[in-house]
Amino acid sequence: MRRRLVAVALVIPFLLGACGSPAAQPPPVSTSDTTVAEITAGDEYNDTDVMFLQMFVHHQRQALQMTATAVKRAQDPELKTLAQAVQVTESDELKMIEGWLKSWGKSTEVDTAPNLHAHHGGLPGTGPAEIEALTTVKEAEFDTAFLSLFLAHQHNAMELANLVRTGGKNAETKAFGERVRASRQGGIQQMLKLMTK
Repeated sequence: MRRRLVAVALVIPFLLGACGSPAAQPPPVSTSDTTVAEITAGDEYNDTDVMFLQMFVHHQRQALQMTATAVKRAQDPELKTLAQAVQVTESDELKMIEGWLKSWGKSTEVDTAPNLHAHHGGLPGTGPAEIEALTTVKEAEFDTAFLSLFLAHQHNAMELANLVRTGGKNAETKAFGERVRASRQGGIQQMLKLMTK
């Protein structure tokens, strides 16, 4: 399915029952047979499109690390299910955006030096030490520790999406930013609900 990543992303807000006001809906899912990896972004882009995608690659890799730990260590079965859904969605997104960068002849890596990103709000605030701490936190404290860290991480994804929504030139990249905002908003609602169980 051409927009499999969108379909999976839409599952997240409903896995545990939506709460609060509904998130804005992303564009309709296509029913063609094109896979996520085959979605092309075209040749028209600017520096903001490139910067956003490079930063988002870094962000997605961190998310996959965190959710891999949650799949193994989460005590709440609903949290484990949510982490698995996030992994599927964000793995697909990662493949897609890495493909776009490569098609433009751009690196899929980003320089993480803080001073290079100060003018646009900086890189996402999750650090390697915080991610590593999820592997050693006491079992009984894992769910709360993960939710606290991942809530902030997904909020950062929405902030990153604002960069391309306001300054990007590429239509697919801007549409992806819109989908990120919708899916992460839903995920955040679900995590907040889990924290109050």
